[in-house]
Formats: sequence, C-alpha cells, structure tokens
Amino acid sequence: MIYAFVQSDQNTRMNRLVSVSEQTWLLADHAHLIVHETNDGHAFVTIYDCGATQNPPSAQLIATAIRIDAEHEHVSQPTGYIAKLREPSVLERHDRDWIVRPTDDSNRRNSS
Repeated sequence: MIYAFVQSDQNTRMNRLVSVSEQTWLLADHAHLIVHETNDGHAFVTIYDCGATQNPPSAQLIATAIRIDAEHEHVSQPTGYIAKLREPSVLERHDRDWIVRPTDDSNRRNSS
C-alpha cells in the first residue's frame, strides 16, 4: 500500500502508480520524487509523473529510508531533495523502506 494523504474517498485516485506486483510499482520515465526529510529521520515522498506538467501527484508515501539506484539528477533543497529520474524505473517497498531501481523490459511488458 502506498500511503495517500487525502480524504479516504480519494485514496484510489491519489495512488495512480501502475502495480507490477504486490510490492512494486512502475514509475513514469521522467518521474520526479520530492523527498522531504523530517526531524524524526523519516522521509515524506511525493511522486509526480513529470516535473514539466502541472498535474497533481501520482502518489505520496512515508518512508524510514528511500534509496534511489536508478539514474537520476539530484537537486538539493532546504528540506530534502528532488530526484529527477533519467531512466525507466520501479518503486519497491521493503517494509517501511523504499527503493527506486531501474526497470527491466519484463516489468514493462507485465504492466501493459
């Protein structure tokens, strides 16, 4: 489950990421992850399909840790950072930790 911070009747609209498996979601090719680091060591992550559009976020989540293994541009911000993905990627959940990994062709075929 990806945690959405909206009213409960809107949760299904908030999480618009394509599920690849129970713990893996497909990210848009040019997704932007806005990571706000909190005082208690957690991260509040907002995912946008593309930074160039003005669409609402695709998902929001809270993580104890987030690691980005996919190729990305890292832009430091006063409260965290922006990760601008540069390759097709998936978001994987490992308890309350999250990993963004480059995808392989099988993930894209399974989600089509």
